[in-house]
Amino acid sequence: MGVTRRQFMKVSAAGLAASSVGALGFVGAGEALAAGVRPFRLEKATETRNACPYCAVACGVLIYSMPDGTAKDAKPKVVHIEGDPDHPVNRGTLCARGAASLGYLHSANRLQYPMHRKAGTDKFERVTWDFALDRITKLMKEDRDKNFIAKNRDGVTVNRWLSTGFFGGSSLSNEAGYLTYKFVRSTGILAFEDQARI
Repeated sequence: MGVTRRQFMKVSAAGLAASSVGALGFVGAGEALAAGVRPFRLEKATETRNACPYCAVACGVLIYSMPDGTAKDAKPKVVHIEGDPDHPVNRGTLCARGAASLGYLHSANRLQYPMHRKAGTDKFERVTWDFALDRITKLMKEDRDKNFIAKNRDGVTVNRWLSTGFFGGSSLSNEAGYLTYKFVRSTGILAFEDQARI
């Protein structure tokens, strides 16, 4: 988005006026400056609250998006990400990775759909989510049927599946984490790691 000379002068004048009012002891100088600057970039953007996906801290972020084009059915495009000052975990601050999340969101290297590499080839090809989930389910069932241990050598029922592990996500709610734990343990998987350390 380009900045015209007129827009630059308006923002500069708003900043000068706000700092002058603040220097004279009037309250609300910061709000006046923000009111002058905010329309410049994010006034027409849609604000969405979410959690940063990087680690188990799950800091709150504000995501701003705008339509990518002028058509009525234009898809929204994320234009800005910042820390959420109302979030109890991070109070608006972000680490270096969280602050750079707009960069990886728009990265050309970002994987946006499932990929599958057939046996004997070295190339990945795009597949549907249905194909990917069906394949994962089929392989899990085959492995569990082959490696499930119902009883140990002493005849005690253990119901273990030791050949497969599960790695959970970091930004789950308590309820989603609980359901993940119950699902994984119900299959017999013992190798379960989750950043929330359930």
